Amino acid sequence: MTVDPLYIEDTDDWLGTPTPLETCRHQLRMYENEFEALTLKLDRALQNIQGLIQDNDALVQERNSLRAKLQYAEGDLLSEKRSFADVAHQRDHLFQENQRLLRDARDREELAGHCDCCAEKGL
Repeated sequence: MTVDPLYIEDTDDWLGTPTPLETCRHQLRMYENEFEALTLKLDRALQNIQGLIQDNDALVQERNSLRAKLQYAEGDLLSEKRSFADVAHQRDHLFQENQRLLRDARDREELAGHCDCCAEKGL
């Protein structure tokens, strides 16, 4: 079969080459497939974001709860520190008083061993 040189460019249909309409339809299907894939990815991303938001909300609630517990514990600790300071102050005061009483008792014992004239003089 010989082809007339004038019709050599008009071989689109018999060489299996798609027509411009077929090319457009194929491109349209490719765009539709890509759109569906992107829509699925977007849906998954939105679900992930919603999950992250829920996780964040739960963490914020837990943080606030722990913060409140910490403040309560700090208040208890401060109260206990005050109690310990009071006990330490009382201990120091009682120790000083005890020392004073012991000195007084020793002084009385020493004075009891001296004669009356030494006691009157404070010796």
